[in-house]
Amino acid sequence: MSPKIGVITFPGTLDDVDAQRAVRKAGAEAVPLWHADADLRGVDAVVVPGGFSYGDYLRCGAIAKFAPVMGEVVRAAGQGMPVLGICNGFQILCEAGLLPGALTRNSGLHFVCRDQWLKVENNSSAWTSRYDAGAELLIPLKSGEGAYMADQAVLDELEGEGRVLFRYLEDDPNGSLRGIAGITDARGRVAGLMPHPEHAIDPLTGPTDDGLGMFLSALDVLVAA
Repeated sequence: MSPKIGVITFPGTLDDVDAQRAVRKAGAEAVPLWHADADLRGVDAVVVPGGFSYGDYLRCGAIAKFAPVMGEVVRAAGQGMPVLGICNGFQILCEAGLLPGALTRNSGLHFVCRDQWLKVENNSSAWTSRYDAGAELLIPLKSGEGAYMADQAVLDELEGEGRVLFRYLEDDPNGSLRGIAGITDARGRVAGLMPHPEHAIDPLTGPTDDGLGMFLSALDVLVAA
């Protein structure tokens, strides 16, 4: 039986269907999860996809963290379940306290939409084991509040513990401190990034298939469990 990976839909979510497609492409069963249900439906991992949950009122992810489903995600993550937050999902995981720091308005205050080169800094997490350390990936980026911010102590901790997963290459698209594009928690099970790997799973529909490795990595972890 294939592992089950849940994909949450909030009001305003845009990329849940794409994330489900990526899960299926990797060989897992995609299970739709609804924001108002405190039920993870027996899934083995969770993807919190991108979009504009609850219209990004107050600030990105600030309302979504109170959704009934997120209480279950926080509980499951505490027990070691792999969780991936993409773009708005990354913002939600930070607001929910599963990842440190915050995502703020892009430098220049413009929405950025482009294919972005990333460097793999850590390939030992549940979501990056399929990549070689130092590999360069081309992944779409589309966000208006994607600048990763944290105080110096948190940044030093992330760097010192090898918890920076991805870093932007070439010019920084949004003003993220130290060029950070994605991070993980201390156990390497919860991850968040601003670029969209679910939009890079097939060269026919994305710039590359570089993003598929994230979903294949999670599948490896779940199969081995």
